Amino acid sequence: MSRTVSRRLWAQSPLAALSESAPRQRLSLQCLRPFSNSSCKNAEGDSSNPFPSAPKPSSSSTPRSHVSPSLHPKASTNPPSQAMKMLSKLMVTNNQDRKAREDRAGIDMEKVSSDGFLLTSQKERHEEPHHFHVYATRHNTHITVTTPNRDPIISKSAGDIGFRKSARKHYDSAFQLASYVMGRLQESGKNREISKLEVVLRGFGQGREAVTKALLGSEGRFLRGKIIRVADATRLKFGGTRSKKPRRLG
Repeated sequence: MSRTVSRRLWAQSPLAALSESAPRQRLSLQCLRPFSNSSCKNAEGDSSNPFPSAPKPSSSSTPRSHVSPSLHPKASTNPPSQAMKMLSKLMVTNNQDRKAREDRAGIDMEKVSSDGFLLTSQKERHEEPHHFHVYATRHNTHITVTTPNRDPIISKSAGDIGFRKSARKHYDSAFQLASYVMGRLQESGKNREISKLEVVLRGFGQGREAVTKALLGSEGRFLRGKIIRVADATRLKFGGTRSKKPRRLG
């Protein structure tokens, strides 16, 4: 059927009269809604706002948490705890007190820098202190006290003092373990042989904070004044073998 014949048939039909009687409304070019319903967000540091009508975040929103500069993937994202700051201040104070005692005695053996760290002379540079190793995992806490030549004096874990299964990973079990180890050192008289002590922390379990609090409390009063250094021996992985597939629940 040609286009002319189809136009004639449409003109004779009653639908054409109805369409001509209806008022024609011209649609505006303005869109009734945006193409996307997703909220618009500016990039960080962008002060310009291309969408003034976009809702602004309320002041009561939760601020973004502080990201720790540590390279370890399991490192805590919170800033250093109060106990760790107190332990560092204690180390600086012990070093300064030791330097003052040596000055009063007229012995020029060591010097202390402005930040409290020891600048050892050539004579005592290779002399090692006793070590207080703390290995805090997610499931247990291990404490080992060694002599300067790395021979163990005492080595205990939370399981050795009566905690079983999931009870070994808690804060209370690590605190009691630290109290037990320091009590054994006092009873055996080994604490008298310790003149300088280095605290070596490894891992980010709950025992890390618990043992630090025990050293700063009444349990560590016999060792607290001998701490000259606090070190972090948490191992970092650079390359190596491929890690185990992460466990997925649900």
